[in-house]
Amino acid sequence: MDPAELCARLIRFDTSNRGGGDAEGERDAAEFVAGLLSDAGYAPVVLESAPRRSNVVVRVPGEDRDAPGVLVHGHLDVVPADPALWSVDPFAGEVRDGFVWGRGAVDMKDMCAMVVSVLVGWAREGRRPRRDVVVAFVADEEDNGEFGAGWLVKNHAQLFEGCAAAISESGGVSYEVEGVRLYPVGTAERGTAHMRVTATGRAGHGSRRNEENAVHRLVAAVHRVAEYEWPVQLTPTVREFLVRTSSALGVRCDLEDVPGTVERLGAAGALVASTVRNSVTPTVLSAGYKVNVVPSTAVAELDARALPGSGDDLLATVDRLLGPGVSREQLVYNPAVESPVDSPWFESMAEAVRAEDPEAVVVPYCLGGGTDAKSFAKLGIHGYGFSPLRVPAGYDYRAMAHGVDERVPVAGLEFGVRVLDRFLLGC
Repeated sequence: MDPAELCARLIRFDTSNRGGGDAEGERDAAEFVAGLLSDAGYAPVVLESAPRRSNVVVRVPGEDRDAPGVLVHGHLDVVPADPALWSVDPFAGEVRDGFVWGRGAVDMKDMCAMVVSVLVGWAREGRRPRRDVVVAFVADEEDNGEFGAGWLVKNHAQLFEGCAAAISESGGVSYEVEGVRLYPVGTAERGTAHMRVTATGRAGHGSRRNEENAVHRLVAAVHRVAEYEWPVQLTPTVREFLVRTSSALGVRCDLEDVPGTVERLGAAGALVASTVRNSVTPTVLSAGYKVNVVPSTAVAELDARALPGSGDDLLATVDRLLGPGVSREQLVYNPAVESPVDSPWFESMAEAVRAEDPEAVVVPYCLGGGTDAKSFAKLGIHGYGFSPLRVPAGYDYRAMAHGVDERVPVAGLEFGVRVLDRFLLGC
């Protein structure tokens, strides 16, 4: 099955997720995928967590039923797109100039299309993987997974029984630096802590001096948090990225001077710059209702990201920085996850990539954000970011997800199908 055409057809389902339960619904896309799998002879199940919030799960039995299984998960929802900003209709699924265009082309209907292509090919050719392969096409990843992976883990954990490792988005894509073709595979994700902070004070007239101004307290607290210099923390994944990437590029690696090493890596340093420290970013401010009234409360929302093993320290530091008169409410807290680099799973991915691109340099890296891997980690499943693509020089893959004119190269999809086929058959 042609992965480019399949990707284009998936893009034509508008599965926009605006958050907070406001979504077009993934049912139509889920039923389309389930129909293709059923026609190929598989037995997918469609599970709806709420009206039109559908998930598809299928298990492909392996030759060795005693071997630990591998999970492949991809999300069917996408972030919204404003057609006025695009040069094409974001939901038309156009294929032209060697690319598939549209919202979700790289995040992540490309991976969904590649996986379906692999499964349909196996059925057509009568092939079976060495171990059980469980595939989940889920809803709601672009919000918090409440209707997708999180719901499946909570209510249908038995579907993933026996799975030891999982692959999904955000890794395995070629990245050319100084003539070296890196393929970073995600082996860790920073944790996510979204919080609301509220400053309280004394309401009053805007013309009068007020030492208990809630707005002033909030602004000062947010400034302290935003200006704080988080210390460098070298996790196993980031350490291996620095060592292996420096070696490949012929750059001196000094683990006692991580910022200097990141700078010497040049463009490759951008892949790791956000994951050598924790971070807290103010994103929402709200206070007052009239210009001449000092409000009694002022509110901000902060997006915090914590490296593996540092979540409690991050929250304690934020509390210290906020100071008196400012309280913190946790909105979301998903701990960081990290999977082994020195493992047969990682090496199998590397071997599958090198079989299709002998010059590939496969390195681990830590995602600055997060994926549904955090949900499946609750079942003891090690997650890896591995959605392989080989992309042309000059193509800015990192700008595509959630961006305008999102598109994926047709040749990259064909490469990805070959890599996934090799990995999933023999891992």
